Amino acid sequence: MKITDIEVIELRTPGWTGMTFDGSYDNCVVLVHTDQGISGLAEVDSVPSVIRAIVDAPRSHTHAMGLKAILVGKDPSHVEALWDEMYDLTSYYGRRGAVIHAISAVDIALWDLRGKVQNKPLSEILGKKQRDRILAYGTVYPLGETPDEVRRTIDRGLKLGLRCIKIVADPFWREDLAKTTSLIRTAREHVGPDIRLMVDAATAWSKAEEGLPLMPIFRDFNFYWVEAPLPLDDMEGHAKFQGFGVPIGGGDLGLTTHYEYEQMFDVGKIDIAQPDVTMVGGLTELLRLSAIAKKRGKRVVTHGYKSNITIAANLAFLAQHWADEVLEYSTSESALRWELTKERFPIDKDGKVAVPTGPGLGVSLDPKVVERFRAR
Repeated sequence: MKITDIEVIELRTPGWTGMTFDGSYDNCVVLVHTDQGISGLAEVDSVPSVIRAIVDAPRSHTHAMGLKAILVGKDPSHVEALWDEMYDLTSYYGRRGAVIHAISAVDIALWDLRGKVQNKPLSEILGKKQRDRILAYGTVYPLGETPDEVRRTIDRGLKLGLRCIKIVADPFWREDLAKTTSLIRTAREHVGPDIRLMVDAATAWSKAEEGLPLMPIFRDFNFYWVEAPLPLDDMEGHAKFQGFGVPIGGGDLGLTTHYEYEQMFDVGKIDIAQPDVTMVGGLTELLRLSAIAKKRGKRVVTHGYKSNITIAANLAFLAQHWADEVLEYSTSESALRWELTKERFPIDKDGKVAVPTGPGLGVSLDPKVVERFRAR
C-alpha cells in the first residue's frame, strides 16, 4: 500500500467572523489517500489555510518541505516512523506550532488508516483497552453575574446529561472576591456534591497575582482542577499555583510535542497535561507524552473542542489510557461540531459516552455537510 495524496478540506460556517475565542465554527479536515482506495480521516484545530500551505508546500530543501512532498509514495503502515520523518524534514521551519498541528492531522489520519486496514478500532490498537465508556465533561460560559444567571448557565450543562461541568473565569472575579465567592457557592449548591466542577481561567488572568487570591475559593468548593491559569510562556507563574490543594492543568492553549510538556511539568509544575490531539503531534505524540507523564506521576486529560472526529480520537486514547480520565465534550452550538460526521456520541444517563467500535476512529464524514460548509 502506498500514499497517493493528502487532501485538505477547509470548512467554515457562513457569516462566521472569528471574533470570539471558539474554534468550532470553522474546520480543517485532512484525508490521507492510498492506492488501495482506503483513506484515513482527521481534523485539526488550527488555521485551515495555514495547514493547507504546510501540507501542499513544495520542497524548499532537505529539511524544509511540505508534508505531501514527504509522504506521497510512502507505505502508510509505518505510522511512528513517518511521524519522525515528518518532524525531521520540516525541522528548519517547524518543530513547534502550526507545523506540528499539520503533522498531528496527518498522524491521526494514518492511525485511522491503520485501524481500517486491520479492521480494528483504535482503542484496541493504541494499547490495551481498559474501558468501553468514558465520563464526559463540558464547558458552560459565561457563568453570569447573579445567582439566577449562574443556575441557568449550569442547567445548560445538566440538560446535556453532563456529570462534570467546567465553568470559565471572568476577569471581574479578581476584583470582587465576595461576589465571586457567592457565584461559586451558587454553582456548587446548585449541582450538589456529586457533580464535578472545574474552572478554566483561560485569558482571565495575565499574571499569577491576579489569580492566586481565588485559589482558596476553588479549594473550599471542591473544584476538580483549575485550568490554564496563565499565558503559557509564564511557566514560572504556573508554579505559584501549587500548594492550594487543587490540581493545576495546562497546555491546551498551544503547547505542542512532549518536549514542551516536559518543560511545563518541570518548570510550571502543572499536575495535569491537557494536550489537544490535533495540536500536540497527533496520537503518536500523545502516547509519548502519556508515557512521560506516567513516569513523573502526572495526569493527562485531553482537550477537544472541535467535532466528533476529535471526540472519537480522544475516546480511543482514553479507552486504553493507564488512568480513568474524563472526556472533554464540546457544548458548542456550531453545526460543524454536531453534524460533520454521520456518527453521533450521545451522553448516557450516567454521564458517560461510549467508545466507538468501528474500524479506525469509527467515524465518517457526512458529504452533504462537507459540501454545505466547504470553503476550499
